[in-house]
Amino acid sequence: MKRAEAGFTLIELMLVLVLLATSAVAVVMTLPAPKNEVLKEESQRFYYLVQLLGEDAMLNGRDYGVRINRQGYQFFELDPKGWQPLKDSRYFSEVTLPDTLGMEVKVGSDAWQDEDRLFEPGSLFDEDLFVSEEDNKAKPPQIIVMSSGEYTPFSVSFDASGEGDVWTVEADEVGQLHLLEPGETREDSGQ
Repeated sequence: MKRAEAGFTLIELMLVLVLLATSAVAVVMTLPAPKNEVLKEESQRFYYLVQLLGEDAMLNGRDYGVRINRQGYQFFELDPKGWQPLKDSRYFSEVTLPDTLGMEVKVGSDAWQDEDRLFEPGSLFDEDLFVSEEDNKAKPPQIIVMSSGEYTPFSVSFDASGEGDVWTVEADEVGQLHLLEPGETREDSGQ
């Protein structure tokens, strides 16, 4: 009587390897992305969308705007009725950031932020006096993208809550956009 050899066949070994590889892929795919990667992706997304918006503004001769809050941003178009949200756009829909991320905008130089104005609110020359309550609720965009290709000078910072890394998207006075990694300045980037 011939005794059967103890061991596994090649097919059995390959089947076990395929099952292990499949389960490893499933585990890796369900792991959350690191905050730094999400931060990088969201800042790059904003950079490319604003760049595309500038190109669209020049090609179509329209003025656009971007309104930013802590948790996201929305795109607007200037029409005869004023600033209207862009609707039914393939690329420029309202964007909400993940809860772990936030953004902050600084528009222009310090002169744009200056509270010393020639006319104080409530004076005869205050435009807000002649605006209805409904019109007063809609805030205009902070960033203007003009049909000439120029941008309002701005700096938008993306940060992850609890971490020190900050990605920044900046536009200078001549309409050039810069995407800056954490710790990088415009001079360092060479853009």
